[in-house]
Amino acid sequence: MVEIADLSLVNWSRAQFALTAMYHWLFVPLTLGITFIIAFMETLYVKTGNEEWKRVTKFWMTLFGINFAIGVATGIILEFEFGTNWSSYSWFVGDIFGAPLAIEGILAFFMESTFIAIMFFGWNKVSKKTHLLATWLTAIGANLSALWILVANGWMQKPVGMVFNPETARNEMQNFWDVLFSQVAVDKWLHATSSGFVLASVFVIGVSSWFILKKRELLLAKKSILIASVFGLVSSLYLIMTGDNSTRTIANDQPMKFAAIEGLYNGSEGAGLVAVGLFSTSETDPNNENLKDFSMKIEIPNFLSYMAFLDWNAFVPGIHDLIDGNEKYGYMPAVEKIERGKVAISKLFDFKEAQKAGNKELANTLKAELTSEDFQNNYFKYFGYGYFEDPNDLIPSVPLTFYSFHLMVGLGFLFVLLFAFAFYYVIKGSFTEKRGFLRFAIIAVPLAYLASQAGWIVAEVGRQPWVVQDLMPTMAGVTRISAGSVQTTFWLFAVLFTILLIAELKIMFRQIKIGPKH
Repeated sequence: MVEIADLSLVNWSRAQFALTAMYHWLFVPLTLGITFIIAFMETLYVKTGNEEWKRVTKFWMTLFGINFAIGVATGIILEFEFGTNWSSYSWFVGDIFGAPLAIEGILAFFMESTFIAIMFFGWNKVSKKTHLLATWLTAIGANLSALWILVANGWMQKPVGMVFNPETARNEMQNFWDVLFSQVAVDKWLHATSSGFVLASVFVIGVSSWFILKKRELLLAKKSILIASVFGLVSSLYLIMTGDNSTRTIANDQPMKFAAIEGLYNGSEGAGLVAVGLFSTSETDPNNENLKDFSMKIEIPNFLSYMAFLDWNAFVPGIHDLIDGNEKYGYMPAVEKIERGKVAISKLFDFKEAQKAGNKELANTLKAELTSEDFQNNYFKYFGYGYFEDPNDLIPSVPLTFYSFHLMVGLGFLFVLLFAFAFYYVIKGSFTEKRGFLRFAIIAVPLAYLASQAGWIVAEVGRQPWVVQDLMPTMAGVTRISAGSVQTTFWLFAVLFTILLIAELKIMFRQIKIGPKH
């Protein structure tokens, strides 16, 4: 059983976790992608015996090492926060959530950290093929680490493969494979890792463009751009495919998030996709920040229906349909979900009270009811709604979700063009002449990080107010500690992470200026 925490505590706990997660994600995507780029480069070295490829490989490996070290530090803090700041959440879902995190630590991270040692210190100590194998296994290990983290996150977005135990008031894993192969988890892993491939490719092209502008290390820069542009172009096209699949999954499993992504308040058949839009405060309710409309938009007719359900005329529910209900299309009013959630909470409370009072007969009767299929399907599935009074509290921040999604998508298509032109110019041998394009390639590096952060804002802000979709609201998941202590650690972490980021950037820029060893 969990209780609603003080709103200030909830907000500061959310802010601290968001701060840690966003700083951590500054380092993760580069690791996911650059390890594979390095592996491709070393493969060419082993295949050709060309020492220049070895030199190129070792240069990018140095930058990867700098990034990896800081990423590990922020990641460890992030996992500890589940226990320190989100203990109610950890109790409610720990039997499920803990399993993928444990596998990530025991299997993937140890695999990654073991072979990274050979990768960095094994030159001239092991054979070329053994070293190459270690490099590939480091890349695979890094992406397997992401798999298990995203499986855990995917379960929060769509809880599957579990059964609720009223004795402990916890969700317990029933089918590991349902959790692992949940469509949400698969989509998140494929989309997040491919976004890392794209970011790393932009990073390599950007740094290489700087060398060309400075008329330094031209051979290294051209070889690096060739690998990164091909890898980036393939990855960016794959990223679009995984994003398309992920959007359809969200439309089915998290319709409120999908409506927020498109700023869709009133559902319709043949719904149009807003390609570009600007929100204005609604005249009907100017004091409610969640009720907004577009002052300007460019819309593609019927495309949202097709994107969501592969049907040009399919009905796409809007926020009002999900809050007020739509009987024609089978959407239950939020008020009814709230009532059913309160029934589920009340039944669980009565069961726990019967246990305390030693009334075994009543406790057994209530337990049988709580675990019945009918109760699970009609009441427990709305358990989290019972914590709310106002249905409007079920609406996430629509403008933030909408703008973040469209920024991410727009930049994603921009990177496709970047890779295509980079590949064309390097093949034609005219890269050194395109100074404007070289400058743009450098500017694209921070844009790639911005797009990556925007993607996570969509994923996490769009699913609010849930920490576990439909079962536990964020306000019920926090640890009952003072808001002041969370504020203190928030600012400590903010200062610490900023120092780490500045240190990494200084070391990274210094290493880039030094260039590869001769």
